[in-house]
Amino acid sequence: MPAESSETSLTTPQREEEGTVNGSEKTQISIPPEEGLAGWLSIIGCSCGLFSTFGFLNAVGVFQTFYQANILSEYTPSTISWIFALQLCLMWLPGPLFGRIIDTYGPRPVIIPCSVLCVFSLCMTSLSTKYYQIILAQGLGFGIGACGIFTASFVCAGQWFIRRRGLALGIVTGGSSLGGVIFPIFVNKVTLDIGFYGAVRYTALLIGILLAISCCFITARLPPKPWNSKGKWIDVTLFKDRSFALYTVGSFLVMWGLWAPFDYLPSMAQATSSFSVSMSIYLISIINAGSIPGRVIMAALADKYGYFNMMSIISLSSAIAIFALWIPFDYTPSHAALMVFAAVYGYTSGGFISLLMPCAAKSGSLETLGTRFGTFQLVMAFSCLTGLPIEGAILAEEGAFLGLQLFAACCILTGTVLVAGARVSLGGWSLKKLI
Repeated sequence: MPAESSETSLTTPQREEEGTVNGSEKTQISIPPEEGLAGWLSIIGCSCGLFSTFGFLNAVGVFQTFYQANILSEYTPSTISWIFALQLCLMWLPGPLFGRIIDTYGPRPVIIPCSVLCVFSLCMTSLSTKYYQIILAQGLGFGIGACGIFTASFVCAGQWFIRRRGLALGIVTGGSSLGGVIFPIFVNKVTLDIGFYGAVRYTALLIGILLAISCCFITARLPPKPWNSKGKWIDVTLFKDRSFALYTVGSFLVMWGLWAPFDYLPSMAQATSSFSVSMSIYLISIINAGSIPGRVIMAALADKYGYFNMMSIISLSSAIAIFALWIPFDYTPSHAALMVFAAVYGYTSGGFISLLMPCAAKSGSLETLGTRFGTFQLVMAFSCLTGLPIEGAILAEEGAFLGLQLFAACCILTGTVLVAGARVSLGGWSLKKLI
């Protein structure tokens, strides 16, 4: 979610309905009513956008497994993972820039060129045979395009829904999980029929159709505002705020470990549990299927019981899932057990993703909201850029998955402690207080 645009998408209904003329005279701004047909059409468009971008990125394990076994077999898992780490990083890094453009000109000047870039990048990936070609097309090109669509989707959904924003954003992020279910199966099946490069081209076609729907349906509820050339993009002094500092560092650590099962679970299933290639890839679909109810339910519960309260619980649950359900099966391989882990971890990780930005919004004052989002996104981008390569390097060094699993679980657990600390900093020790 972008920096400056969050000032509009996360304000109160009263502020959205009023404007100020000459510093004192209040005038009614012509703003469509909350929700309504246009709002729900935007939710459909936003869901299609996240299905096509974040949903595609949720299927990174499919490409990691294929590249390791085929065209990039001479590279280490860590080197290959830089492709997907760059994608994930770019989902966050340009967000503040796209947010300001959306605030000033509306969503379409961002969505349309970014949609074209995503489709073009996948077409170029289908022609790539070298590592540098894949990292430029799939890593750099698709990552930048996906960020624009990701940003516009969250901003516009947040503008149309105020009272039920948690539910609306949960539905939108559920679209990315649904994409994560379908893309692994789709790519695997089409690859078996016509080969990997043909599958990538058909994926580009599917994504192009869905992004065309997004371009038609996504609209802004709030009127444009002048370009803020003096506004800060990031502000490191915000880390003097204890709650924001604790939450940001905690989220950094959780994100460091969060993506490990998404990327490396299929490879582990083949290496230690004798999964077939197709069956191992379906584990990614199971993770993402589990994350659909996780994203929607946890977002709805957060509206009722508090965002930081639910974030602390769901982050701890992700660490427990790795310790209790993933690591033991290094020693007692089981098809059914890995499927259970995939479903449970999908639910918990989906809940974390769904609550990540709303908690960032609540970790400080409204006056610093835009700059705080930009600073938070920069930290998340660095976390996504470095997490998977570190885990890949651990795997290459040890030749076994235990070190990678322990690294991921310990990062998530440590991050959970800091997120809980931010909750205490904001609301004290009372568990009854909704934070």
